[in-house]
Amino acid sequence: MSIYSKEQAQKLLQKVLSYSKADECEVALTGSESGNIRYARNSVSTAGEIGQLRLAVTSSYGKKTGTATIDEFDDASLEKVVRRSEELAQLSPDNPEHMPLLGPQTFAESITYVQATADITPDTRAEAVGKSIQVSKDAKLQAAGYLENTTSFESIMNSKGLFAYNKDTDVIFTITTRNEEGTGSGYAARGFNDVTKLDTYSATKVATTKANGSIGAKAIEPGKYTVILEPVAVAYMLENMFFGLDARNADEGRSFMSKPGGGNRLGEQLMDPKVNIYSDPFNTELPSSTWNREGQPMDKRSWIENGVVKNLSYSRYWAQKKNVDPVPGPGNIIMAGGTESIEDMIKSTEKGVLVSRLWYIRMVDPQTLLLTGLTRDGTFYIENGEIKFPVKNFRFNESPVIMLNNVEALGKPERSISVESYRSYLVPPMKVRDFTFSSLSDAV
Repeated sequence: MSIYSKEQAQKLLQKVLSYSKADECEVALTGSESGNIRYARNSVSTAGEIGQLRLAVTSSYGKKTGTATIDEFDDASLEKVVRRSEELAQLSPDNPEHMPLLGPQTFAESITYVQATADITPDTRAEAVGKSIQVSKDAKLQAAGYLENTTSFESIMNSKGLFAYNKDTDVIFTITTRNEEGTGSGYAARGFNDVTKLDTYSATKVATTKANGSIGAKAIEPGKYTVILEPVAVAYMLENMFFGLDARNADEGRSFMSKPGGGNRLGEQLMDPKVNIYSDPFNTELPSSTWNREGQPMDKRSWIENGVVKNLSYSRYWAQKKNVDPVPGPGNIIMAGGTESIEDMIKSTEKGVLVSRLWYIRMVDPQTLLLTGLTRDGTFYIENGEIKFPVKNFRFNESPVIMLNNVEALGKPERSISVESYRSYLVPPMKVRDFTFSSLSDAV
C-alpha cells in the first residue's frame, strides 16, 4: 500500500519521532500510486503502474542537521533510519541558515483529491487512449501520446508538535500528431485533478487540425510581429518568470526582480496594468496544498497586481535577515484573463502570427529574463483578420517581462502543462505586439 490515510500517516510518524534523541526532529512520509500508457504511430507501446512509499528523517543538534531516508517500515528499520540521521547530523558542519522548527499550525483542508481520478483503472486509460488513436486514424495521421494518472500524499510531523497532511490526484495527457511525410505537426496537452474533465477525443481533434493545417508551410521574414499565443505557448513563455518570484534572488542581484544598485522591485510598475498574477490553493481548476514544506499555511496571494509587483516570496531565514514577515512561495500560479476568444484576437489583427506552442526554451540573460526558443506544432500567418497560411517555424529572442508590457488582449484562462517541468499553470491566451522572431527554423 503506497497511499496512507491521514490517521495512518499520523500514527507512523508518531512512532518514528518516539525514537528520536536529537534536539529537534522532523519526519516526512510521502507516497504515490500512478498508472500510465504510452503510444506511438497509432499503437500502444508501453503501459504500467508504479507504487512508491518513502520516509525521510531530519535530525538537528543546534545548527547541525542530517537527513536519512528509507522505504522499509518495520520497527527495527524505523529506529535504524532515525539513528542514521542523528549520526549524519553529528558529523555535519553548522548550517548558518538553519531555522528552528515551527510548532503546531492550523491548515485548511485542501480540495486537491478527487475520488474519480483515484479510481482510474488500466481499462479507463486504454479507453481514453483508444479514442485518441481513432481520431488520428480518421484524420490519416500518426499519433504519439502519453497519459498518466497519479494519486499521492505527503505528510510531515516534527518534535515541536506540527503535523500536516495532504492527498492529491492528477491526470495528464499529451498528444502529438503528424502526417506520414513529416511536413505537418499538431499538439495538445491537458491536465486536471478531476479525470471527468479530461476529453482525449477533443484534445486529439485540436492536434489533428493543427497538423493538417500546418502542411505546406511558407517562409516569411523574421522580425517583430503582433503575436497571438495560445495558452500552451503562454505557459512555456512565462514559466521562467514564475520561478523568479523570490526576494532573496532579487536582493542578491540574481534575477529580473533585482533593482539596479541593490534591493528588489517590490511596489514597482513592471508590466502592463492588464497583468494580474496570483496563487490560490482553492482555485477549482488548479487547486494546491494548503501548506508548504516548511510547515507554513498557504493562502491566496497576489504576486503581480495591475502590473505592479505586489509580493515576493521570503523564506523564513531570509525574512528574519531582512526583518520582514515570511512569505511562502506560490503553490500554484494563476494569471487572470479577459473576455476575448482567440478568434476575436485573430479578427482584430491586421498582420501577425498565431503561435500554437513554444519549445526548447533556454535562458539567455537572467537579469532581463531574455529567453530563446522555437515555435512548434502549428504556426500561422494572419492578415486582415484571417489566418492566411501556415508558416515555417521561427526562433525567438524575447523576455516575458517585455512581452507582458506589450499585452493588447487576454482571453479566458485555461489549465496548461509545460512538459519541460510537467507543472500546470492557469493562464490565458494573449495577444502581444512587437514579439521578436530572430530567424527561421526548418524544424516541423
